[in-house]
Amino acid sequence: MAEGPAVSTSVSGSSLAPGPRRATAGDAHHLKGVLADAFFDDPVFGWLMPDERTRQARLRRFFAIELRYLGMQQGHVWTTGDLAGVAISLLPGAWHPSLRAVLLEGGVFGARLPRAARLQIVTDRHHPHEPHYYLRDVGVLPQRQGEGLGSALMGPTLELCDRDGLPAYLEASSARSAQLYERLGFRVTGELRVAGSPPLRLMLRPPSPKTEHTV
Repeated sequence: MAEGPAVSTSVSGSSLAPGPRRATAGDAHHLKGVLADAFFDDPVFGWLMPDERTRQARLRRFFAIELRYLGMQQGHVWTTGDLAGVAISLLPGAWHPSLRAVLLEGGVFGARLPRAARLQIVTDRHHPHEPHYYLRDVGVLPQRQGEGLGSALMGPTLELCDRDGLPAYLEASSARSAQLYERLGFRVTGELRVAGSPPLRLMLRPPSPKTEHTV
């Protein structure tokens, strides 16, 4: 799920500041906390983890798995120089979590596992099957939101989409984040509600057409 860090409308490599960099395995311990902070008030995670006393620890465990078994193994993890934000993007054909990741994440939800499993099944059923880049998780520290870090972190993936002529896909878990992603060219293609969950907005961004240069 991609939540809504404050994002600017520019994704051009020349205008992103600060420039994102590829995260390393050594960054993961810090970045799991960044994502946990960014998603603490997320409507969908609040529905899956209603106990605020344990939510932070559960989120840290969940995002440690996301970073290690998805981002680092099946795609790219982008962060800022000061580790204030993170974006996990999965490569075309590699969007589905491994069985190990699914089993490990299942242990995070405790009694809410049936709820989480049903949401995952329905979400997977609506996932695009054509080649695409999948922005799995995007988060910025709450105190750093509003600085354009979200779009900076998404920029490299969107540039790959444009280069390769492929769409970008994500699930927005709040109305605010959906509005922000629309500014980056995403459009809502559907909305999911599972067993009384908050809405999860499915969003797709087509690649920007390549500019033809004449001599």
